[in-house]
Amino acid sequence: MVFERQIHWIAKRMDELADSLFPGNGLSVEFHASEIFGGRGPWKSIKDSKARISVITKVLEILAESHESVQAFACAVHKPSFPGRDAMEMAFEDLCSRFDICLKRMHVEQSNSQRGLIILDKSTYETSLQKMALNFKSLGTQWGSINNLAEVPLFVDSRSSRIVQLADHIAYSVFRRYERGDTKYLDIILSKFDNREGVLHGLAHKQNKPARCMCPASMSRGSA
Repeated sequence: MVFERQIHWIAKRMDELADSLFPGNGLSVEFHASEIFGGRGPWKSIKDSKARISVITKVLEILAESHESVQAFACAVHKPSFPGRDAMEMAFEDLCSRFDICLKRMHVEQSNSQRGLIILDKSTYETSLQKMALNFKSLGTQWGSINNLAEVPLFVDSRSSRIVQLADHIAYSVFRRYERGDTKYLDIILSKFDNREGVLHGLAHKQNKPARCMCPASMSRGSA
């Protein structure tokens, strides 16, 4: 969640990082976390895996050091817990609701009334997610009505948007934590997730496993 005036400064720092890695060609380089990690595309020129991991952490540090109004949201879905359901659609409904609730809270507590735009990387889900968002505005989600979205989701090519590339890194850090047990990326940005009285409202973990989950999202709710 980025206020419009902050977008320029985040993109500027990412451009500067890209130019330091690829002098004279930085603007054409996309920060795609899985490609960086695997050394694919332009990143194959960086042979040292530790150097590539350092690039991912530097991108995440740009988020960690951003203005306090910049906040992160993510939803991890344990697919075997929900057979027959689409994990992407589950996560999208959850994120729309959390974003809307945060905007409501800003209106009530800070008299800061904002409408939100959701901008996504182009994907095969474009039509279905736009339809879902329309239904959320008219029918609501399972958690209630959605009143603070200004428009249906907009889809852009991630190559032209540093903010979408940053979102890709947030998603990758969550993937590494929940799928690989690798915490080093998420730890960098954990403080940026929407937090209210110690509860990480911005980070959700959906699963029906019997054992108690020890992830930050579950633990913050358990302690609350």
